[in-house]
Amino acid sequence: MNNHDLPNIDPTHFQIPSVETVFRASPAAHRPRILLLYGSLRPRSFSRLVTEEAARLLEAMGAETRIFDPRGLPLPDAEDASHPKVQALRELAEWSEGIVWCSPERHGAMTGVMKTQIDWIPLSIGGMRPTQGKTLAVMQVCGGSQSFNAVNQLRVLGRWMRMVTIPNQSSVPKAFTEFDDNDRMLASPFYNRIVDVMEELVKFTLLIRDRNDYLTDRYSERVESAEDVSKRVNQRSM
Repeated sequence: MNNHDLPNIDPTHFQIPSVETVFRASPAAHRPRILLLYGSLRPRSFSRLVTEEAARLLEAMGAETRIFDPRGLPLPDAEDASHPKVQALRELAEWSEGIVWCSPERHGAMTGVMKTQIDWIPLSIGGMRPTQGKTLAVMQVCGGSQSFNAVNQLRVLGRWMRMVTIPNQSSVPKAFTEFDDNDRMLASPFYNRIVDVMEELVKFTLLIRDRNDYLTDRYSERVESAEDVSKRVNQRSM
C-alpha cells in the first residue's frame, strides 16, 4: 500500500487477489446440484420438454438435477412467502449450485410464468444474497423464427441476482417441429447446442462452486457492518 496513492482505501479491508487464494479451497466430492426452471403451463410445453432434455444431459454428465413444476405457484405478493410452492422453490434455489432457466418467448419477452418464478427467489435473506455466485444457463423456445429476446432478458436478471451466467446459450426456433411423437427432441444442430450449453454449465459449476464465498467477497461489503449490509439489500426495508 505504501507504493500506491489510494487515500480512500481502508487498508484493513483491502485484499490483493492471487492464484493461491483463488484455488485454496479443496474440490467438493458431491455431484453438481442443478435446478431447472421452465416457463409454460401448457400440457405440451416445449420449454418443459427442452428442460427435460437438458436434465437428462446433465444427469449423464454427472450432475444431480431437480426440475421445479411452476403449476400452482402464486403471483409475487399475492400470497405470503410461507406458501408451500414458494417454500419449495426457495429451498431448491438454496440447494442448487447451478440453475437453468428456459422460457418461451411471448410478445418478444419471457413469459409471466418464468418471471414469477424468478421474482419469488429472494434477492436477499438478511444480509446475504442466496443466488450470488451460482452458475446460470439461459435458454428459450420460439414458436416461429429464431429470436434471442428472452435469453437476453434472462441474462439481465441473472446479472441483477449476481449469478455467473455462462457465455453459451440456446434458442430453439419452431420448437413444435423439433420433437417426435414421444416428446423427445430430434437430432439437430439445435439439440447439439443444448448439449454444448449443459456441458459448459457443468464445467463452470465445477470451477466456481468451491470458490463461491471467495469470488463473491467484496471490498465495499467488508467495510460495512453486517447490519448495514442487511439494511441496504434486504427487500423488507424498501
